[in-house]
Amino acid sequence: MHTKEEKMQAFGRFLDVLDALRANCPWDKKQTNESLRPNTIEETYELCDALIKNDVHDICKELGDVLLHICFYAKIAEEQSQFDMADVCNALTRKMITRHPHVYHPSQIDAENPRPLPYVPEESEATSEGGKVTTVSQVLENWEQIKLKEKDGNKSVLSGVPEALPSLIKAYRIQDKARNVGFDWEDRQDVWKKVHEELGELEAELAKDDKENSTKELGDFLFSVINAARLYKLNPDNALEMTNRKFIDRFNYIEAHSIKIGKPLKDMTLEEMDRLWEEAKQKERITK
Repeated sequence: MHTKEEKMQAFGRFLDVLDALRANCPWDKKQTNESLRPNTIEETYELCDALIKNDVHDICKELGDVLLHICFYAKIAEEQSQFDMADVCNALTRKMITRHPHVYHPSQIDAENPRPLPYVPEESEATSEGGKVTTVSQVLENWEQIKLKEKDGNKSVLSGVPEALPSLIKAYRIQDKARNVGFDWEDRQDVWKKVHEELGELEAELAKDDKENSTKELGDFLFSVINAARLYKLNPDNALEMTNRKFIDRFNYIEAHSIKIGKPLKDMTLEEMDRLWEEAKQKERITK
């Protein structure tokens, strides 16, 4: 692994290359926040794809692509005399120190040039808003309280959840933020009563063939399942993506067989496809 000095040198070289491209490359010259935004979204999803595959090579590569976009936005802002990459880093450092009072002393926050030093508070000092911080849960609760008190922080607990998040991830974040201020099930097993209740209400509306109310009840049911996943420390987005990939692999196996025997999928019976589906499952077990 590289030393801190080597990391700083590498980051400096990268910024030099970005400056040169911005000044001399026709494509880089014309980029704006608006033109880069779609690519940023794409690069973020590509990073997420590499992460779920645990592909170390691709994770490294995609992190670089995301870093390029972060620095590119800062470069555009610098050209407009708004802020630069140093401001981004300083603001982030200041925020991380401020939101970790159980690690950093307030006196270590330098508004002009924050330089965090290792700080181990005395037992009497290592407190959150209401007591000593000893667990991950307490750290998160403290984090939310501090954000609400910041000058440019969240105006309400749930205002920190981006509106543009995909619905499944947004539901998880909403529930998690509510939990951080104490709004949660006392016993996680109690959530299953809610899941069954919501499923029953969904089935009742489906039986009536009421599409509008069925859609609402489906949303309530999904929200309750996501809540259950959160309480059992399971990531529903990762879980669903794993199932998506599993379905794709198994269906591709069926399709490949249909091509091999020269029989289109639409001409295969459900029984034939089910048999191939089970074959694909067996092959998965063997390769694990």
